[in-house]
Order: sequence, then C-alpha cells, then structure tokens
Amino acid sequence: MKVTILGSGVIGTTCAYYLAKAGHQVTVLERQSAPAMETSFANAGEVSPGYSAPWAGPGVPLKAVKWMLMHHSPLVIWPMLDPAMWRWGASMLRNCTEARYALNKARMVRLAEYSRDCLRELRADTGIQYDERSQGTLQLFRTQQQLDGTGKDIEILQQYGVAYELLDRAGYIGVEPALAHVQEKFVGALRLPGDETGDCFKFTQRLAELAQRLGAKFRFGVNIQAIHSDGSRITGIMTDRKLQQADCYLVALGSHSPLLLRPVGIRIPVYPVKGYSITVPIEDASRAPESTIMDETHKVAVTRLGDRIRVGGTAELAGYSNTLREARRGTLNHVLTDLFPGAGDVAKGQFWSGLRPMTPDGTPVVGDSIYPNLYLATGHGTLGWTMAAGTGRVMADLVSGRAPEIDMDGLTAARYRQGAPRRHMA
Repeated sequence: MKVTILGSGVIGTTCAYYLAKAGHQVTVLERQSAPAMETSFANAGEVSPGYSAPWAGPGVPLKAVKWMLMHHSPLVIWPMLDPAMWRWGASMLRNCTEARYALNKARMVRLAEYSRDCLRELRADTGIQYDERSQGTLQLFRTQQQLDGTGKDIEILQQYGVAYELLDRAGYIGVEPALAHVQEKFVGALRLPGDETGDCFKFTQRLAELAQRLGAKFRFGVNIQAIHSDGSRITGIMTDRKLQQADCYLVALGSHSPLLLRPVGIRIPVYPVKGYSITVPIEDASRAPESTIMDETHKVAVTRLGDRIRVGGTAELAGYSNTLREARRGTLNHVLTDLFPGAGDVAKGQFWSGLRPMTPDGTPVVGDSIYPNLYLATGHGTLGWTMAAGTGRVMADLVSGRAPEIDMDGLTAARYRQGAPRRHMA
C-alpha cells in the first residue's frame, strides 16, 4: 500500500520505519531539510512511561496561579486573542478532576508502557544507538506535601504493574550520588526504574536512515499546503511542488496538525505549549546526574546524554511563537546549578525552544479518523519521545489491517467527536 506521512519528527519518522518494515511504500513529506529539526531536536531526552501523566489534575488551577507568581515560574501565559488557546484552556480545566485525571493517566500509561517495550525490541533488532541509558527517572520532592501527593499516581502505577520505589535521602543519593552535595534541599523521591533516557534527535535521524534502507522515501524542503478530500475519502496532499497522492495518509505534524485538519472537517484540540532546553557540556562527571532527575517544584528535567547534560522544561502558552526568552533560560540555569553545582558551565549551554503538541486531557490522538484512509498521530505533548515506538507499531498495525496489540479505547480522535456519526467508506 502507498502511504504518505506528513512530518518527520520522532513520531512521523518512527511511523515511517514501522510502516516500511511492514512492507508498505512510504513517502514522508517534511518542510525542514532533515528529520527531527523542530520539536524533536533538543527535548528533555526522557523515555519515561512511568512518569506519563496529564498536566490537568486535581489542584492544578490553584497550583498554576502559584507557579505564575514564582520567580522561576514553570508556567507562563501570554494573553492573546486566540480562541483556540482559550478553548484549549477551558477544556483543560474541565479535566482537572480526580476521575478524569485517573482516566487520562491510565490511557497515557497504557500507550507509554507498550512503547517502552517496542523501543527495547527495536533497539535489540537494529542496534540503534542514541546516547541511551536505562537507569530510571528520579522525581525529587522539596516538601513533604509534594511527597504525600504521590498517592494517586502510585495507585495507577500499581494498577498497570509499573515498577516504582519511594526513596528517602539515603535512597536517592544511592541512585544519584551527586545529589549528596544538595541533599538538604529534598525530603524524598519517587524512582521509576523502568524509565530510560536518550538523545531524541540522534534516534530520529538514525531511524530515518534505517527506514530509508527499508525503502521509505523522505522528501525534504516540501511545504504542505492542504489536504484534499472528496467528502468521503482523502484524495491527496497539495504541496508547493505538486499534488501528492497515495492509498492512505498519516498526519504527524505535531502542533501544526489541527491547522491542516480543520478544513477537511476534523477538529482536534491540539495546541502548542512551548518548552525550552539548554544543553551543557559536562565539566565534572562526579557532580553530574547519572540518568534523569525531575525537579517537581520547577517542573524541569535534568538528563545525562553522554558527555552532555540536557535541562528541559517550563510551559509557555504563546501561540505558535518560537521566540527564545532569556527569563526561561534563567530558570533552566537555576535548576541545573541548584541540583548539580559544578557539573557543567551554563554559560556554554545551547539554548533552544520547541512547540509541544498538547491535548487538554494529556492523551495523544493516535489512530483512525472520520475518513477511512486518513490516520492521525499527534498531540503527544511532552511524551512524543516516550510514546514514539508504540505509536509507530500501532499505526503500522492499523494501516496493515491488523488489530493493535493494545486497547485503542480513548486514544483516537473519537473521544472528541461527542457522538458525531462516523463517515465510512462505501
């Protein structure tokens, strides 16, 4: 079957690999000059199924107000006359209940755990390398209230059999020895030993090479202009070069997906939430992290990537602006020097930002659509790297006419259609 994929970030490229491996004729359309040049370029580097959780949860509205008043705020909202942003925000607030949080987290963990298993299998099959480490994620708590608040998350981890450890100071120093220098700042930690780390950019670029060896074709420098439909099927993709036609189509354009889908009657509440990172060369390995640390107060991750430290986080609602704001860099610098003083020189850090494609309920949009030959893989938010391999496997199964190995309930765009009738192929 001829399959056209829109986008070559980590999601689009991973889908291309699995679809090519399944024997399909794959063409990937990408506006950049290479894979993973936008949101997948310099993310936090976490493959964290155990840390998969929606941002919308009980108490978040009050926390959001407190966050915005912090000097090193993890949340920044730029007031804009953008109806999509305000609709997205209102929908997120509706998801800030215990019942919806539990439902959404369960959906996310289901896909993320499956994806972690797929990634391990892919690594064993291909030998792909990307500065990977399999030493878990450590979530650090500065207050007893934060530590006590892990109860609901732990219930869901237990429900899905996700390994975890609650650690006191001696425990987390045993996992991350460099934290001994700042141990008085934290009361405890939640460790997720099954989580991994790695350079998403390296992974995506190398996987694109493997996909091309399987026959996938990547068309770079192509500007996608519109999806064409005859009302019952997708008939082609109009680019600045020509009309690209195939048997089926897969939209993996991250935050830009809803802009292209809206004219053909598909509305999904995916909105860009800008994240920032710095990448700092390690100067003293004994003071650097071993794996990934998540500072619960600042919502910032600090990850070891070979001879570099990646510090990523913050959430900025500013539409599709990719402006680098120095105040956000200050927050990332602060977290690194606060947790791992002397590990690296922040003055040498490479500063970057990317637009995370977020849904208001946290769960990505993965699966079929109202058109029988159009599939969606978008809205992964901060977890695109975590969920990429599982998403790729699921999409290859669906396009090939096979039942996916995981339950797709609640993962597709159907949860947003509110009972609207589906259009089927005649």
